[in-house]
Amino acid sequence: MLRIFVAILALVVSVVSQVPEREMDRINWMEFKKVVPSKVDTVLLPTGTLEPHGVINNGADNTAPTAMAKAIAEKTNAMIAPTLNYGITGSLEGYPGSFRISEEAYRPFVRDILEGLAKQGFKNIIVLNGHGGGQTAVLRSVASEVAIEKEVRTLVINWWSLASDVTKEVFGEDGGHAGWNETAYVQAADPTLVKKELYTGKEMTTAYPNGSSWSATPFPSAIGLYKEGEGYPKFDQAKADEYFRKVNEKVAALIIDVRKKWEMID
Repeated sequence: MLRIFVAILALVVSVVSQVPEREMDRINWMEFKKVVPSKVDTVLLPTGTLEPHGVINNGADNTAPTAMAKAIAEKTNAMIAPTLNYGITGSLEGYPGSFRISEEAYRPFVRDILEGLAKQGFKNIIVLNGHGGGQTAVLRSVASEVAIEKEVRTLVINWWSLASDVTKEVFGEDGGHAGWNETAYVQAADPTLVKKELYTGKEMTTAYPNGSSWSATPFPSAIGLYKEGEGYPKFDQAKADEYFRKVNEKVAALIIDVRKKWEMID
């Protein structure tokens, strides 16, 4: 049994070492041809948008999944597609620096990209989504359609939702949009994007309403807490690094597990 495990591990290491570059926009066509799909049949597609995130960058929804893709690409033996930086921004559209792509434009754009990835030979297309709301529904719908039509496998992951248990484990409380969890992840990925000197405390935050008790457009705060009183940013670098590592491990484990179960279908 040990010999089999060692042999499999050696094979994985051998394959990984034969991939000169994981990012699709940094690899040339000859290198790409040698590794896809013969050595790599999985691709990670980071998606996000531009909208306010308290005292971290407007592109936090792009920063997080892009950093995640780079952190887990080798472990999941995947290529990384260029990040889709514009998305379906919702109630935060009114803030400076925000951009919104309509669903009518976004849906066919995403479809063409997923179909293109399938055409390139990727069998497993993993969407690492950094932005929720209506964008999640569109991504899930289009990914499912492409999977059926092109006979590929698709997985759409909202990392902050998947890692909600990690948020509570590391921080001892719930998080939020630009709350402690998202701010910490970006802080670990790139500390220069966190302007903690601009944080003025609780007056910068609003808890999301329960049910349909109220709604506001634009949302009255660039930091939205999932649970009132929990998730205020604290800018702890050690906890940020721990959170970054544990979230990446959880996402990578999900991809590996789902892919293993997909392979049982063949």
